[in-house]
Amino acid sequence: MRNMRILMFGWEFPPHNSGGLGVACFGLTRALSRLGAEITFVLPSNIQTNVDYMKVILAKEKMNQQVGVKIFSSPLHPYATAESYCQKLEMMDENSTIYADDLQSEVLRYAIEAKEIALGENFDIIHAHDWLTFLAGIAAKKVSQKPLVIHVHSTEYDRSGGGNCNQFVFEIEKRGMEEADKIIAISQHTKNTLVSKYQVDPSKIEVIHNGVDQDKNEMIVREDGVLSQLKKSGKFIVFFLGRLTIQKGVDYFLKMAQKVLEKRKDVVFVVAGSGDMERQLIMLAADLGISDKVFFVGFLRGDQANEMFSMGDLFVMPSISEPFGLVALESMLHETPVIVSKQSGVCETVSHALKVDFWDVDEMANKTLSVLSHASLKTQLSDFGKNEALKLDWNRSAQKVLRLFQQLIKV
Repeated sequence: MRNMRILMFGWEFPPHNSGGLGVACFGLTRALSRLGAEITFVLPSNIQTNVDYMKVILAKEKMNQQVGVKIFSSPLHPYATAESYCQKLEMMDENSTIYADDLQSEVLRYAIEAKEIALGENFDIIHAHDWLTFLAGIAAKKVSQKPLVIHVHSTEYDRSGGGNCNQFVFEIEKRGMEEADKIIAISQHTKNTLVSKYQVDPSKIEVIHNGVDQDKNEMIVREDGVLSQLKKSGKFIVFFLGRLTIQKGVDYFLKMAQKVLEKRKDVVFVVAGSGDMERQLIMLAADLGISDKVFFVGFLRGDQANEMFSMGDLFVMPSISEPFGLVALESMLHETPVIVSKQSGVCETVSHALKVDFWDVDEMANKTLSVLSHASLKTQLSDFGKNEALKLDWNRSAQKVLRLFQQLIKV
């Protein structure tokens, strides 16, 4: 049996990623390559360092450069930053969006480039990640007549927190689901959303959970760092790490923090991330009277994120609607206990995590206090949680993806 040849469309890739999509693309492509797949990864980016970085990261397992990279220039970022959000705030109306300007032309331009790339490449199957790449995947399918698999990491319904969806994005997602030969959903939670909100035939959807990168569990402690100083002063550190958007429920994290601080004064809360709600959340912390106990540290990646996982006593993910939640697995891998919302896909894969409804800040606070007050509970969650996370690697996910591809092309 010859190696699978995959034409894959993505939008971001570490270290130039804004969230979990890029991390998932890295983990999956590397695992697929290790299993023998030959991948041409198409990435829209105007950052030249991405080319060298991706070729090194994705090709290092194979000396014959089995994973190649195609790029073209694109200035589009999928989400607004806090700064750009504030600049546009006074001009916003009911039709405004959190997405960057000129979105339609950029997505359409990607589809035009995809058509040309597909005509010049030799591949067996097309794999497109999330809505920004769906039109590109469709264009490649039309010129090549090869099967198209779309990979749904998140939906507009999730990103809007179940509220008002951006209709342009929603329609792209729906069209991608209609044109695809098969759909990969990263959780049963996501599959349920596709069936109920997008009216997709359940038999068309394959649930393949994300994995976690086992190489990124290095424990990092900087003795002169702020986190170390907080620990040395006897403080417990409870943290959130993710995009500061309505979907992630960070406002519930802050309301929980207020309730915990009513019971204990030896706890500090760290909010790590960036997004359109950043200023609103800083103001909320002040309104709740806890701004002296809450640190907003911005977006963390690499060693900074690993240090946060290593030094934190508890990670809390209160997402309103979370297709998966890779950051919870990363925390468990670092032996840091986690509290996750029941409205997340990661709940389907782990047992040794505390689970709450995102809106139940009282229960969230009670569970936080329990972990901080009972060393035996914290140890149990840490030890069993790490063992559980170690079993959820990307190789397991990649094997399932390859089997799905093989069924479609009959190799």
